[in-house]
Amino acid sequence: MTEPPGRRERKKAATRQKIADTALRLFLERGYEAVGIREVAAEADVAVTTLFSHFASKEALVFGQDAAFEKGLTEAVTDRAPHEPLIPALRREIHAMVRHCTADGVAEIWRMIDETPALREYEDSMRLRHAESLATAIAADPGLSQSTTACRTIARFVIDAYSLGREAADPETAVDEIFRMIDAAWEVTCRSLEG
Repeated sequence: MTEPPGRRERKKAATRQKIADTALRLFLERGYEAVGIREVAAEADVAVTTLFSHFASKEALVFGQDAAFEKGLTEAVTDRAPHEPLIPALRREIHAMVRHCTADGVAEIWRMIDETPALREYEDSMRLRHAESLATAIAADPGLSQSTTACRTIARFVIDAYSLGREAADPETAVDEIFRMIDAAWEVTCRSLEG
């Protein structure tokens, strides 16, 4: 007998969420460095191999939205409405990411990340990967016709807008301010291509 479509995916997602929630709880209770992978697996009632089938590393346990954020960024480019300008679509996505990462209860997680060199390093590499994925999506859009350097630069600016917005006292205003600069830079780049 086979499972109905989607059931397996829902079970996998629930297991992944349970592992991530368990890991964050243990890390916040006892400190990131004091908790091992085996402890997280045991507490989540899964095998270590199951944990690693969902998360590539201990650091990845803290950044459970990594893949969703990366996908959201690329889809802001690829799934935007026909003739919708690029920058407003990216601004909406960054606002959504910043809202998620500044919601109630996450300050303690960011404090742990800021105080843990391995987590800061992982976040830096994650941001670079997101920027490269975004640059690739921008470069692949036939309506944008920009150089690789322009695509990579604007992607880095967008990723930095997320980081700066998340850290700002007024995240929404900060993101809007940053995106005014990004929009101006993009317009200059587009005009120079036309000229």
